Amino acid sequence: MAQILNFPVQPSKLGYKRAKRRAGRARDVNQLDLFPEPEAQILHLESGLSRFDQALMLDERGEPGAAADLYAKAIAEQDCPADAYCNLGIIESRNGNTMRAFDCFTASLKHNPRQAEAHYNLGNLYFELNDFRLAQTHYEMAAEIDPALVNVYFNLALIQAINNDFSAAIVALGKYRESVSEEEGRVAEELLQNLKQSWTAVKSPRLAST
Repeated sequence: MAQILNFPVQPSKLGYKRAKRRAGRARDVNQLDLFPEPEAQILHLESGLSRFDQALMLDERGEPGAAADLYAKAIAEQDCPADAYCNLGIIESRNGNTMRAFDCFTASLKHNPRQAEAHYNLGNLYFELNDFRLAQTHYEMAAEIDPALVNVYFNLALIQAINNDFSAAIVALGKYRESVSEEEGRVAEELLQNLKQSWTAVKSPRLAST
């Protein structure tokens, strides 16, 4: 019988994560990069910013329509296309265009299979569609590629708890709690304690039957 969790604070998954420019991000020296991202840096003469950087600036300022147009131009100019597709997918998802969002995130991964934010955001889409198996797969890939993407551990813990894998959920949530603010950590701590209680409740009948 499935274990029903009664969370002290009703949790919901953490939201989408925009991609930033790849430059400066640590690369796994043991991973052979078979799909290097284009290094084009096409600058807009008026602002001195590339198309992608202009789009990101507008996106962060809350102007998704203008940002979407510039992300599309960045893709056409091969300026950080994996990142541009990833962020465009977030805009499409927030506009309720689920299939377009899927297309954008998968296009991002075609340009760069190790695009951690695209895996994470794709996991969120599968989560919303209750496809927890694929959500977990993409969360795990995101965590493997970029362990500093801390939100993935919270969402992964929720998926694992839903699947009654409480021991794994406790580990994932512990990683999240170690890397967030005190306030965010309190929510994680309450959830963590609940997961531990659930894990104990699941184990007790098994021990009694042995």
